[in-house]
Amino acid sequence: MKAVGLYEFGGPDVLQVLDLPEPQAGPGEVRIRVHAAAVNPTDVMLRSGGHAVRMPDRTPPFVPGMDAAGVIDQLGPGVDDRLTLGQPVIAMVLFTGPRGGAYAEQIVVPAASVVPAPAGVGLPAAATLLMNAMTARLALDTLALPPGATLAVTGAAGAVGGYAVELAKADGLTVIADAAPADVDRVRRFGAAHVVPRGSGVATDIRALAPEGVAGLIDGSMQTTEVIPALADGGTLIELRGWPGPAERGIQVRPVMVRDVMTDTDALDDLRRRVEHGTLSLHVADVLPAEQAAEAHRRLEAGGLRGRLVLDFS
Repeated sequence: MKAVGLYEFGGPDVLQVLDLPEPQAGPGEVRIRVHAAAVNPTDVMLRSGGHAVRMPDRTPPFVPGMDAAGVIDQLGPGVDDRLTLGQPVIAMVLFTGPRGGAYAEQIVVPAASVVPAPAGVGLPAAATLLMNAMTARLALDTLALPPGATLAVTGAAGAVGGYAVELAKADGLTVIADAAPADVDRVRRFGAAHVVPRGSGVATDIRALAPEGVAGLIDGSMQTTEVIPALADGGTLIELRGWPGPAERGIQVRPVMVRDVMTDTDALDDLRRRVEHGTLSLHVADVLPAEQAAEAHRRLEAGGLRGRLVLDFS
């Protein structure tokens, strides 16, 4: 089968088309004929060596990709009738595992990491949902703020930040979000009650709206220490890239890792239903042939995208 991966860590040009053996589904697993794989920042981290510490026993080639959409073409023993042959599905893929990631014509994943594709949505758009929305869901569940509480979200125009705003609004939270001038309307459409300017002054601007500080903050822009002043005493800061603190005034810093919930089927399926009900929106920046993965990585690293790039394996 065709895949896209790398033999050595480096820049986008290390990505190449590979010819790999066709995988077979084992007990409790399904094989998916991939039509679309989303390109995420964590894929860039794998390519550049940022995930090497999580793969001490792996040998190349390494195949990136955590988000796939396609059609089930093989069921392993013990898979129940929730999933069927020929069914359009979306899946989260653990690319640090021995089988590699989603940048491949066929992938084998635990059935628990697979849910039906949202009805009425094309597979390229469907491929952009799970990893980022599940990260946002995990962040909100970790905060566990009661309805009516005020949450701040930085990086709100991005994939995780946008989903955090949409899910928080659905949870009954009041959201203060940041945005560059060109993204203010976008972030308001996500459901932010207040929008403050993006940048180093974000904590001051959040405090102007919430003088006692906010109870929780999801740091989608990875500003770490810069956003701590926005939090109330005893509040909680959610970090997405592993930064553990420290913080003062009793503030908790809680790193979250989406790999911890990749087999939470009920939560994954809830995200699918929220797309169908219009609570969550899907955003595709562009669809590129799989052979142009290097160009997709260059465009992602250049910044400024709104929505996800998607690789076409159909």
